[in-house]
Amino acid sequence: MISLPLIFRPSLVVKRILRRVGGGLPLQTRLDLDLLPRPYYAYGLHQAALQARRLGHGKMSAIEFGVAGGTGLMVLEKTAELIGREVGIDIEVYGFDSGGGLPPPADNRDLPYVWQKGFYRIDEAAIRAKLQRAKLVLGLVCDTVGQFVPQHNPAPIGFVAFDLDYYTSTMDAFKLFDAAGPDRRLPRIFCYFDDIIGKDEELHCEHVGELAAIADFNAAHPSMKLGRIHGLRHKRIFHSGWCDQMFVLHDLAHPQYATYLSNEADKQEPLRQ
Repeated sequence: MISLPLIFRPSLVVKRILRRVGGGLPLQTRLDLDLLPRPYYAYGLHQAALQARRLGHGKMSAIEFGVAGGTGLMVLEKTAELIGREVGIDIEVYGFDSGGGLPPPADNRDLPYVWQKGFYRIDEAAIRAKLQRAKLVLGLVCDTVGQFVPQHNPAPIGFVAFDLDYYTSTMDAFKLFDAAGPDRRLPRIFCYFDDIIGKDEELHCEHVGELAAIADFNAAHPSMKLGRIHGLRHKRIFHSGWCDQMFVLHDLAHPQYATYLSNEADKQEPLRQ
């Protein structure tokens, strides 16, 4: 993939300047301007935390599937601490990884022409040494997801980042939504999918990879639906590509799904002449 020089990407130039001088800005301003590392993590965490607080929860969980080098999990941990302190909610952080790199591709929808066995091994000792509160959940996702709730007793899940590359591994990760009952899920879970935009040769579409997993999950779940946040990029100051990678799991049968969350008690539109 060709990387354009910064001169042709003025929004990135502006962001880099703002990141150098914007450390003291209010959190909401830093969120609006994409100044935090991995702004897609920050957006999903912040929106989930606001939802959790308005629903009366004192804590929630955030999860990263696919830890690899550990940079994302460390960002998630630090951002969760920052946002949790601002919103007034405790955010637990968990990172799932096989511990030994990618397993062998099990299906052609895993895009074996892009990824192979052994890619993205983690350095467990190095990652654990840098984490403060986040917990690693190691082992094949198909084995660990089902035991996650009884073993870790997590707070309601509000944000999940999927970076497992394969169709099959992503489908295994989706079993978390079945394994965690309504008391372990917010009614709307913010989800970031890393592997739906990539290099030209990756050729992502709804028939392979994570997009195929999303389609198959939706087909199998009448009352739980994963959908892209329509028009998100047009609501942002910077029209960033990550906006196309943000989804929400709508748990339509969740007992709190219909709970009214707006601060406006009575919305009416007056007649204007």
